Amino acid sequence: MGFDTEFRAVPTVTIGGMPITVLGRSAAADLMIRAAREHPRGGRPLYLTSANGEVLARVAAEPELASLVLGADQIVADGQPLVLASRLFCREALPERVATTDLFHDVAERAVPAGISFYLFGATEEENARALANVRRLYPDLVIAGSCHGFLKGEALEAKLAEIDALKPDILWLAMGVPHEQRFVRDHGGKLPNIGVIKTSGGLFNFLSGTNRRAPQWMQRASLEWLYRIWLEPRRLFWRYLVTNPKALYLMVTRSA
Repeated sequence: MGFDTEFRAVPTVTIGGMPITVLGRSAAADLMIRAAREHPRGGRPLYLTSANGEVLARVAAEPELASLVLGADQIVADGQPLVLASRLFCREALPERVATTDLFHDVAERAVPAGISFYLFGATEEENARALANVRRLYPDLVIAGSCHGFLKGEALEAKLAEIDALKPDILWLAMGVPHEQRFVRDHGGKLPNIGVIKTSGGLFNFLSGTNRRAPQWMQRASLEWLYRIWLEPRRLFWRYLVTNPKALYLMVTRSA
């Protein structure tokens, strides 16, 4: 069995109608390092994305997004409610939440001794620069091939894609938000044959930069991080969660196995 086949064959459970990979953080980080090292170059990079309650609700309602997300080689649970739903409704429980904000550090710690290189693509120019500076401070021996904000278009984007591919980073952390980062993989993944893995990362760089803060651990464990985020960004997130949370709960109860 080739590595790519092994990568895609990790067991899944269905949560809210979506196939979620049964992996904990440590195992997910180990597998990303292996993928970065062993995925054959020359085609599209392996594509790893995440799902939370909002993604469940939107995938059920938006056919384009469903196609984009379900096209991933793996989908991990970036939401504690999915873990709780797996314990109640699935044949196998997810070991734990695999939040991208945690997974990044798990992978970075392993990447240093393995010589695995990163590229940080996305967010605004300022946020990207601050995230890069903090990552370099935290992991001075980490190989960072480069970084770029996520607002390029047309010829500038095409030139940057060629530049990134020439740098041959092993892992591209793509932080543009749903569905922009998933569209990016669809439209441009084939232009990056020298990259091993693309990990969609949502608002990761806003946390790495220090702009956003994580919820207290007790809120994370109680599946209440969404409430903390509403408190931090009420204008942007209140209506989003008001609409998607009830839909996600219904989907997790009725479409999990």
